[in-house]
Amino acid sequence: MQKKLSFLAIAALLGVTACNEGSDLERAIVGAAIGCAAGEIFEDGECISGAAVGAAAGALANDI
Repeated sequence: MQKKLSFLAIAALLGVTACNEGSDLERAIVGAAIGCAAGEIFEDGECISGAAVGAAAGALANDI
């Protein structure tokens, strides 16, 4: 479990660095990837719903 959380933390850190640069589409893709990983780790088999939430958060990240 610790290894999975470390991977998720690194992926989230890399994803956050992309928030200030790039287009909404690029941020949505990064958010979807992180959301999918989070969905698989925290709720087994929930990649699709995690990706949907992550993509929406990524696309709106610079608007907040």
